[in-house]
Amino acid sequence: MDDQKGFDIKGRSARAETGRAAAPDNPLGHTGELEMRRRFPGRYRWDERNLSSMMSTLISTSMARFIEAQSFFFIATASADGHCDASFRGREYDTSGTPLPALKTINERQLIFPDHSGNGLYNSLGNILSNPHIGMLFIDFEQQRRARINGIAAIVGANDETRKIWPTARNAVLVTVEQAYGNCQARIPRMEMIEGSDR
Repeated sequence: MDDQKGFDIKGRSARAETGRAAAPDNPLGHTGELEMRRRFPGRYRWDERNLSSMMSTLISTSMARFIEAQSFFFIATASADGHCDASFRGREYDTSGTPLPALKTINERQLIFPDHSGNGLYNSLGNILSNPHIGMLFIDFEQQRRARINGIAAIVGANDETRKIWPTARNAVLVTVEQAYGNCQARIPRMEMIEGSDR
């Protein structure tokens, strides 16, 4: 395991842990994706031009507003051997009952989210230590909108800056974006959030 330099929420250097070096994503898709498009062609014909118009390596201002407004999101990680795990990440509340943000964008390339105490299995963080690739899914069920971010994750020990936002966080996960894009509304059920039901 290598210790690498990361950033805290104000951009200053902080200690971060990642696993093996991560190969960058192919902007056109990996070999499996390309093969499935060949076998089952759909109405979309993806090429470098139209894929690059849909996917960005940056978090736009509108996407930052959208993902920061969500009270929860989902992450996908995998071990070095490819064993997968999906996880729900929700928000915490402070002692006065005010909801804390589920994550924060640092800049157009990075975001950070807290790791709170859970069942002690460390499925997600354990995977990140051995394989830093991460997928993130954000869904607003009330507005029937969703967005996805794929990137490289690093574990950052909680410090004064992160504890100002998330007082009970043990660690934080710093994500450097490789792909950021919105998804269509298809098949998203409309559901209403009951305020405070996640406390």
